[in-house]
Amino acid sequence: MKEKVKITVAVLVDVPLKDAWESFIGEDCVVHWNFASDDWHCPWARNDFRVGGEFVYRMEARDGSFGFDFEGTYQAIEDRKRIAYVMGDDRRVELSFTQDGDSTRVVETFEAEGQNSLELQRQGWQAILDNFKKYAESKKKG
Repeated sequence: MKEKVKITVAVLVDVPLKDAWESFIGEDCVVHWNFASDDWHCPWARNDFRVGGEFVYRMEARDGSFGFDFEGTYQAIEDRKRIAYVMGDDRRVELSFTQDGDSTRVVETFEAEGQNSLELQRQGWQAILDNFKKYAESKKKG
């Protein structure tokens, strides 16, 4: 069996670990950041945040031309440290959350799929993580 290519993206979020964690897992938060560009959005999210629990985040083009459900099942959760899940197509994803001074470093590693270039996948996942950073930091100010 051929080993899948893994891609890693990361971001440093200027909020404490507790706030970053809550912004990442809350259904009411996910809808504010889970899209790669401004012409997309996440109209709803369901998150059964426990080992064995499932999540479904709806991702749609704002013009209604295309949409899909991003979904997976949690394999491991270490409170405020680590999340591991398997997506619907059996690709694995791992996230780590680490306190870095007054900020939080979030590192996400995912198995690439075969349809899009590795660079396009890296850019898309990084853009979503950058949106997460913007959202989490905006909550701090608000």
